Amino acid sequence: MSAPDTFREFLRSRDLPVTEQRMRVATLLFSTHKHVSVEEILERLQADRVEIGKATVYRTLDLLVDSGLVREHDFGEGFKRYEYLAGPADHEHLICESCNKLIEFTSVEIEDLKRELARAHNFQPRFHRVEVYGLCEDCGVGAVEQGSPADRLPKAAFSRGGGRRQT
Repeated sequence: MSAPDTFREFLRSRDLPVTEQRMRVATLLFSTHKHVSVEEILERLQADRVEIGKATVYRTLDLLVDSGLVREHDFGEGFKRYEYLAGPADHEHLICESCNKLIEFTSVEIEDLKRELARAHNFQPRFHRVEVYGLCEDCGVGAVEQGSPADRLPKAAFSRGGGRRQT
């Protein structure tokens, strides 16, 4: 079954209407292989002359997350990003704390560890999330001359307390 059909069935199973606006948000996400924000979704839909409110986008994203077709991510940017889970393979993220560059990777070692831990604890994992924060190659060049890593972090990283950006 296609992702749009799966989402339609999910909505019907909850006695929710299958609206054109919901399906436009879903179809946009299903055709995007990036982590997109609500603002990016709104911009793309409005460029296609789709009349839709921000609240409708948020509610639709919540439904897509509940359906298991989409995953919500908080990379410490002050807003959430959404990703269509096109394949069964989990993947990990490297996030640059300076420029917010996002690098996706897969790791056999992490997958093996997940299976080993699940087996040892008689646990059935659905998914896992690994986010590694640091500096990308571009932002880390010359790091020794530029001071400590904390000196290079954007001031917003510490605006709400703690050592890591929060939303």
